[in-house]
Amino acid sequence: MKIAIVCDRAYPFFKGGVEKRYWELAQKLIEKGHEIHIFTGQWPEMTEKDMLIDGIYLHGVYKVQNFYVNGKKSIKESIIFAIKVFPALMKADFDVIDCDQFPLLHIFSVKLVSILKRKRIVLTWSEAWGSYWIKYIGLKGIIGMVVELIVTKLPHEIISVSEHTTEGLIKKTKTSKDRIVTIPIGIDLEMVNKTEISKESSDIIFVGRLFDHKNVSTLIDAVKEIKTNNNKDVKCLIIGNGPEQENLVAKVKELKLEYNIKFLKYIYTKEEVYSLMKSSKVFVLPSTREGFGITIIEANACGLPVVTIEHSDNAASMHIKNNRNGILSDLEVGALAINIKEIIANSENFKNNCISYASNFDLDSIVSKVLFSYFPYRNS
Repeated sequence: MKIAIVCDRAYPFFKGGVEKRYWELAQKLIEKGHEIHIFTGQWPEMTEKDMLIDGIYLHGVYKVQNFYVNGKKSIKESIIFAIKVFPALMKADFDVIDCDQFPLLHIFSVKLVSILKRKRIVLTWSEAWGSYWIKYIGLKGIIGMVVELIVTKLPHEIISVSEHTTEGLIKKTKTSKDRIVTIPIGIDLEMVNKTEISKESSDIIFVGRLFDHKNVSTLIDAVKEIKTNNNKDVKCLIIGNGPEQENLVAKVKELKLEYNIKFLKYIYTKEEVYSLMKSSKVFVLPSTREGFGITIIEANACGLPVVTIEHSDNAASMHIKNNRNGILSDLEVGALAINIKEIIANSENFKNNCISYASNFDLDSIVSKVLFSYFPYRNS
């Protein structure tokens, strides 16, 4: 079958959890004989409008210019994507559309295509925002809330990536539970197991997009406190890029932590990330807003315990069983530093529990559930 995936960000040009999920899912679907087309923005690194990478067809429907404005997603580019994706999908041949929830506006275009071409549309939902829209963009967020409410009614089915997200959809958008199927994000455990340990070691590792809500600034402060309290050689590796990168690099210099904290902006393969995870002692995700938290599962699969934040909007915290596969912490520098030091000192004691928990998220079993959502009336 031919599957169209609509998401304005695409791996490997944008390395967030949503994009990685789609990419790995697409590769498994190809192994099962399906043809995958991703309709996305044409990122500067995309040398051609239409590209074939790892068997996946990428279609850049508009040229990405300023994806973020003042650290937030550009409304202008969201509108452009919504307009441009319509004719691209109308010209394409596919059997089902899987549409990512963000940035919402394009879902109207996808719905119209779905009606005109009589194709099934499935929405993949990572986070239910509700009133968070107002916190994110002020009073204009009321429009975001209304749009979010409307688009939840448009697909034939919603794939929610976590129970946390499912509960949020029901409470914040009044979506009926029978229109939602909860399918967690999976990882390729075989790939993780085959990956060798990196020669570059660290005590602490963070992997993710550098957004304000990820609170990497607080992690930097915690590293400073750990260094000050008799661990001057503590090593922290920060992998990723994003709107906060310049500020974070400047903060490390200001605190004179260049020896202790290293930034890796570009890591091109999952194997490289897993290799670096395996050579670390603790994975820290100080985020207060996650729809699932796939990096926690990846870290656990590498035998790496996790420190993350106990917060109602952090679905990643639901993966952590205290003192088994990690520790839940307050978002406070002192508390974060204490919990990080606790795991560094006892990292090996967590390893077996971490690997055991991650075994529940094998990608092969999850792909079958996604296929049933795509083609509920066929033997897919």
